[in-house]
Amino acid sequence: MKKILILFLIFISCKNENIKPRIGIAGIWIEASTFSPINSTEKNFNIKYSSSIFSNYSFFDQSYIDKADWFPSMTARALPGGVVTRSAYESMVLQILQITQQTLPLDGLILDLHGAMNVEGMDDPEGDFVERIRNVVGEKTIISTTMDLHGNVSYDLIKNTDLITCYRMAPHEDAMESKKRSFDNLIERIQNGKGKPKYKAWSDIPILLPGEKTSTRVEPGKSLYGKIEKLEDKKGVIDIGIWTGYAWGDKPRNRAAVVAIGDNKKNVIGITEEIANYFWSVRNDFEFVAPTTTLENSIDQAIFYLNERQNKKPFIISDMGDNPTAGGSGDVTWTLNKILKNEKLNKVNGPEIIYASIPGPDLIKNALNTKIGDEVTGYVGAIHDDRFSPPILLKGTLKSVELGDPNADAEVVIKVNNINVIVTNRRKPYHYISDFEKLALDPNNTDILIVKIGYLVPELYDIRGDWVMALTPGGVDQDLLRLDYKEIVRPIFPLDNNFNDPDLKAKLVPISCLLYTSPSPRDS
Repeated sequence: MKKILILFLIFISCKNENIKPRIGIAGIWIEASTFSPINSTEKNFNIKYSSSIFSNYSFFDQSYIDKADWFPSMTARALPGGVVTRSAYESMVLQILQITQQTLPLDGLILDLHGAMNVEGMDDPEGDFVERIRNVVGEKTIISTTMDLHGNVSYDLIKNTDLITCYRMAPHEDAMESKKRSFDNLIERIQNGKGKPKYKAWSDIPILLPGEKTSTRVEPGKSLYGKIEKLEDKKGVIDIGIWTGYAWGDKPRNRAAVVAIGDNKKNVIGITEEIANYFWSVRNDFEFVAPTTTLENSIDQAIFYLNERQNKKPFIISDMGDNPTAGGSGDVTWTLNKILKNEKLNKVNGPEIIYASIPGPDLIKNALNTKIGDEVTGYVGAIHDDRFSPPILLKGTLKSVELGDPNADAEVVIKVNNINVIVTNRRKPYHYISDFEKLALDPNNTDILIVKIGYLVPELYDIRGDWVMALTPGGVDQDLLRLDYKEIVRPIFPLDNNFNDPDLKAKLVPISCLLYTSPSPRDS
């Protein structure tokens, strides 16, 4: 009888070892500026369901498929923009909740968030979303949340999350690596039987910086994020995250934060406080990753560079205030208007210029009925944001046409004397050399390249001869002192300078299973 019992226990043990964990995937991802006049609706999101979600993750190969039974429900991702309508938010959240409900029970859930979503009538959409999905999956499901370091971590968000991680590089060259870490952390905690971390330490810091001041290429961002590598190997530490916050959100949660998670209370608390205090100590050292100045001075510097340069590399100007990758409308005409009116730039045989880009559905319509090489006219820009400059009646030669871009829809190049203006049907950021080459443009060999972005992504950074960031107006104005904040918690640096050092003691957040009394799906 004893032998039979032993054999039965061995059989059960072997069977359990072969049971794969059940893991879901869901998420809503957007940066949404409260200072941008446009609204983001559901149609602005690229929504994926079921197995199509796997394509979001370049690392997700057969080895990951074999590690778990996967139940991806829905992910929604949009270009940064303005505040999300309440109806769009509720529609997307309800879809995710309903689909997730059908996949229960779940051992784990990956939540793919940005952390900078703003929604009409809400202070903390991500916090609300995580709480609602926690109520669906129950207490025992381990939620692993992956985020952008330019997002915000509220108490409500962290209390309903078990594992949390974020990018550690700006620009985000480690985005996929960070998402992979959130998958790996979750799978490991399920497989080793340790489950939820025993401790989550959180410290919010009264600092709010634009992303262009938080590059990890330079100090102090380089050393700040470098601390993670030095501290994450401490005993009982699972992950460490540093969030700089989203500067163009006017809500109480918009500020920097540090979170450490693990099973060693002393180390988790100590790491959180060490990093938070270091962050505060170097707050005055954060500077823009490139020289900043007015647009007028940027143009003067570009002309001086062209007269003195020793190579063919372009002078790059970042038109920062209307950066669509941070939440700008992308259609502010202020900069383009000044370039077209500048006699040093807009002239026959002047410097070759590429301007990327401006939406202009009216001109696009006319261009699609025009032959390459012929003249075309139409209005561009100021469709949503006309606060600084009206629409421009653009007239020039049609140089190229490209259809089918997932963001721009349609793209054309209009040449006005020496200025190549990229006009799109819908707003699009231009980050990659291929974005230009498919339009018969050569950014490597142009004289001046003007782009509606902030810090340069690696491909553009590598081709620059020189670079300056112009403090231009728009929905993501980099001069934060010009923005009309009303709801953020004051005092906060750099809007306020003369205030006492804050209390940066780590707050221990209860593990999520202690917050609910309802039975877990596995208990039913």
